[in-house]
Amino acid sequence: MLERFLGCFSSDLALDLGTANTLLSVAGEGIVLDEPSVVAVEGQTNRILSGGCAVGHLARQMLGRTPKSISVVRPLSDGVITDFELCEAMLRYFFHKAQRGGLRLKPRVLVAVPGCITPVEKRAVFNSTHRAGARQVFLQTEAKAAAIGAGLPIAEPVASMVCDIGGGTTEVAVISMADVVASRSIRAGGDKMDRAIVDYLRRHYSLRIGLSAAERLRIDTGSAYPLEEELVQEVSGLDTQSGLPRKATVTSEEVRQALGDPLEKILEAIKETLDHCSPDLAADLVDSGMVLCGGGALLRGIDRYLAEQTGLPVRVTAEPLAAVARGTLICLEHFDRWRPTFQSSDDDV
Repeated sequence: MLERFLGCFSSDLALDLGTANTLLSVAGEGIVLDEPSVVAVEGQTNRILSGGCAVGHLARQMLGRTPKSISVVRPLSDGVITDFELCEAMLRYFFHKAQRGGLRLKPRVLVAVPGCITPVEKRAVFNSTHRAGARQVFLQTEAKAAAIGAGLPIAEPVASMVCDIGGGTTEVAVISMADVVASRSIRAGGDKMDRAIVDYLRRHYSLRIGLSAAERLRIDTGSAYPLEEELVQEVSGLDTQSGLPRKATVTSEEVRQALGDPLEKILEAIKETLDHCSPDLAADLVDSGMVLCGGGALLRGIDRYLAEQTGLPVRVTAEPLAAVARGTLICLEHFDRWRPTFQSSDDDV
């Protein structure tokens, strides 16, 4: 009764706290915020610039273009919080921005987290979210949230398989009867792909580029499967020998070669998940296949690559970037139904 009363004066929030992007949803309203998980601070004081507003899109614009006196920081790495103070400040700013004006009490917040995080890392999520302004904090696994957001029939007695390729982690899970029957969570995703491109260009072209340039190259030119018409793009950076700026022409075949190692790790995680399925569930997947979501699912041809390597039908869900956020919001809006699957700060972590 008390929670229902407090709910009349607060907006419950669903939080997809991603390494690359943070999405916030409000119960009854949908996704209200989608911004990069980035903060710009003064180097000496660690104070956020622009009166505490250099967060998200504004900070992302400064990435790689600031003097030494200013740092652009990502408070999360590989799906976990690495800078607690900045993560709290970022969340506090996002919570304030997502909640409309008027008398508002602290909200309940449901956070989607990777399956591979440790108890210590879970405690960090609880503490940071509480200090950022949450009344209560609950955790839901990203894989289950992604499956719900993708519209898979996870409550039925058939196998549903999802692969969520995020910025810092990749979540693979087979779900049946509303519970995970086999899963694998690895610290590899879009960030590892970008670093692989940076390393490739340094080795083969003696060219040093930033991670943001590598990300653009991956999105604009990259592919996981041979294209009917291969792409070509010019990329600018610093010559590692002369230290002078110059350009290089890179093809989609070369980007695909650079992405070989991270794609192999994702494929291995999928195979290990399938290996832990019962024969009956595996038989279901021959027909239902696997659904891809997350930013990594936007890589050209990744569905064809994984289908060829696994023998399963593979498709990319609609709006893959928002799948986890949508699923987390659905769990929040049907709180009583999904509450047994959440972990709260009152539970043993």
